[in-house]
Amino acid sequence: MGKAKKRSLHLGINNRITNLSREDAVSEVIKLLKSKNCDNQRIYELITLFGMSAEELLEAGATYESVMSLQGIVKE
Repeated sequence: MGKAKKRSLHLGINNRITNLSREDAVSEVIKLLKSKNCDNQRIYELITLFGMSAEELLEAGATYESVMSLQGIVKE
């Protein structure tokens, strides 16, 4: 794969969250937490990017256990 193609693919991957609102990010985190194939890296990226709180995730529909598993990265 050439340098230009690598660069283009890399830019496409990083530009996928440029138009993501806070509400969309919260709903995506909830969806990822409920899925069986949980992408922890993506969850951590979204939570730290938007500075989500435990209360916010619980109000959006996350289970208490899943929020407590994220205790180190969510704001209290």
